[in-house]
Amino acid sequence: MVDKVDARILRALQCSPRASFRLVGEVAGVSEQTAARRFQALRRAGVLRVVGLVDPAVYGESRWVARIRCRPDRAGPLADALARRPDISYAGLASGGSEIICVISAPVHVQRDDLLLRRLPKSASVLDMSIDLLIHPFSGPGTDDWTGYGGDLTPAQIRRLVDDRPPAPVGPPVPLTDEDTPLLDALAEDGRATHTRLAEVTGWSKARLARRLEALESSGALIYDVDLLSERLGYTLDAHLWLRVAPARVQQVGEQLARHDEVAFAGAISGDSNVLVAVICRDTADFYRYLTTRVAAVPGIDGYGVSINVHRLKQAASLISRGRLVHPRFA
Repeated sequence: MVDKVDARILRALQCSPRASFRLVGEVAGVSEQTAARRFQALRRAGVLRVVGLVDPAVYGESRWVARIRCRPDRAGPLADALARRPDISYAGLASGGSEIICVISAPVHVQRDDLLLRRLPKSASVLDMSIDLLIHPFSGPGTDDWTGYGGDLTPAQIRRLVDDRPPAPVGPPVPLTDEDTPLLDALAEDGRATHTRLAEVTGWSKARLARRLEALESSGALIYDVDLLSERLGYTLDAHLWLRVAPARVQQVGEQLARHDEVAFAGAISGDSNVLVAVICRDTADFYRYLTTRVAAVPGIDGYGVSINVHRLKQAASLISRGRLVHPRFA
């Protein structure tokens, strides 16, 4: 559980992951030193990680959402194998542990069966599988993160934080080089690593480092994410909604759902269910309230299915190990 100050710090970082502790402290109503101390305590506890990620588009890849129905006795080992693959950004067990839901990066033209079954042992444990393309994420400042834990900020405070982050990407992502590897590895471990630290690991001058960061960020090649472990914040029910929406209403429905505090992600996908929504609630009663009030009030939803996630293994660049978010190298 977190108090109001911690919640405001988390919300400030979601708005601007690399914002200075001075600015974070100002919007959270505490000193710069208190903001830094609170952040480090949450990070050490494994409640949050700020990470720098390479956009899959840099490699000409898209994101795919896979649902894999398995023999219950084999679902766990298969899910663990998937979670440790670098091309998998999310992996979790759902439906009582008999279904694996994961997000994989791969080119659009790749053969479907090659996405998941290549290099996987004992694939005979897979009973059924569907793979759908993530066509469009519904996101934007203040709408692309789960905020159900609180941490309310004023519109003026959010504007200050958003103005402090890199500008919206312009043009295609710049290509990466081998020289970028130490920089990207360091940011994958700690997305708030200082320029001094990044200059040390790359061997570059601070001026060169600043130029390269600006080029990667402004083109969208380098993006930042804030991983939160929701159950450690008191929110124990994690679910995916598979919605059927009339094509003319997809954009409106997706944008409206993305603004809900309970929503961690919303996106248009291929397949019979054409909108995917990841939801985090406090408990079963809270989830029922969300379904029957907020979701029910959104016009254009023709039907839905629900997958209750019983165990998340990976999200963004973090594995979940022993109730903590950890870098894959340390799991």
